[in-house]
Formats: sequence, structure tokens, C-alpha cells
Amino acid sequence: MCGRITQHRKPLDYVKVLDLPLRMSDEAASRQPSYNTPPGTTPWLIHAMSEGEPMVDAVRWGYRPNWAAEKGIPMAINARIEKAATGKYFRHMWLHGRVLVPADGWYEWTGKAGHKQPWYIHRKTNEPLFLAAITNVRPDRENPEGSGFVIVTAAADAGMVDVHDRRPVVLGPEDARLWMDPDLPAEQAEQLARSMAVPAEEFDWYPVSRDVNRVGNSDPHLIEPVKLDGQEATPDQDLRD
Repeated sequence: MCGRITQHRKPLDYVKVLDLPLRMSDEAASRQPSYNTPPGTTPWLIHAMSEGEPMVDAVRWGYRPNWAAEKGIPMAINARIEKAATGKYFRHMWLHGRVLVPADGWYEWTGKAGHKQPWYIHRKTNEPLFLAAITNVRPDRENPEGSGFVIVTAAADAGMVDVHDRRPVVLGPEDARLWMDPDLPAEQAEQLARSMAVPAEEFDWYPVSRDVNRVGNSDPHLIEPVKLDGQEATPDQDLRD
């Protein structure tokens, strides 16, 4: 699962890590960094669909074609790697719409409804993350209602499953550039996402303020550790203790 991300750096900080020039759409240039970016908004997204040159764009997080809306199917915000490459719902996006969502980390929640505890997950090195994503949006055409992107997820492992059993596929800079390559066959893109994702042991996770539950809040304190059950929260704290 990935239902909330942070993009608190500026676009230049992400593309520098990817060793790409900074090219931005007008929509992307008008956005501000955020410590609390939810689905339904338009986060920064990096694609290589404009004359083959990578560009930072602002695209709606969420996808639901008209026929799905008519059937009452909820908006999708994630796509399971187990089905995204071959299933009818996402395959066209996997073939022709592989993109990156730059981020600094993401939030997950544990506990029962009404008592949800948010957790923040980021790389131990604090490097930017590049989340594998797919989209049906094309910058050179008018896009139908319900267009947007979804983040590709895989099974969590190495302890991260205590926070959630799914996590976004995070790629290192070199693999991230390759993921965007429109000439990369879909089968090789699937193998890349499955085998080259940054492993769980390279991440830290810890409980954070419930202030993050309010979508309108966006402040640096949202990603700071908080005490949980009277104890000092530490990275990789096991929920079963």
C-alpha cells in the first residue's frame, strides 16, 4: 500500500540525483513542496513522453476509466506488480506509460479505525526515492476524465510487513532511468521492478504525529519520530514488542 507521500524537496533536487536536466511543465512549476501529499492531488511526476526527453510534470494521483466509474469501481491509487503488467486494467499503462514519482518517503497506518497510528518510512541515507508508477496521461493530447497515475506496489519484507504488507517499488537512480525508457520491453520492465527494487533493510520506519491524518497539514514536524506507548520511538521498532 502507498496512500500518502512526501515531496518536501524541490524538483531540481530529484532530477540532479537522476542526472537529468530540469525540464518542467507549467503545472509542475506552480506546485510547492509538501510533507503530506495524498491521492486525488497532483504530485510531481517524471516522465519521458515528451519527444523522448524527461520532464517533471504534475499529474493526478489516481486512475479510474469511465467504464469503471459507471460500475462503481473505486479509484485506483496503486497497482500490484503481480497483476499490473498483464491484467487488462493496467496493462496498457505498463506498456506505454511507465513513469516515476519522486518522493522523500511515505506514510502507512497501523491499528484499528478511529485509533490509527501513522508511520513514516524513508531511506536510512535520506536519499530521494523514485517510486515506479504507471499512467495513461499523455502530455500531447487531451486526456479523458479519470486519467491519472498509480504507484506500483510489491509485497513488503524484512520487518516492514509489521507496518503494512505492501510497499511501493522504489528504484535506484540508474534503474529508475531505465524504467522510464519507452524502448524497454514490458517483460524486462517487469523483471526490473521485481528484482531491482531497493530492499527493505535500506529503510527506516517509525511512528509520527497523528497530525498527518489531516490532509491539509504540511509541516516538517510530520516526519519527526514521536513516542509510542510511553516509549521513545526508534527506527525499525517492532510493533509486536
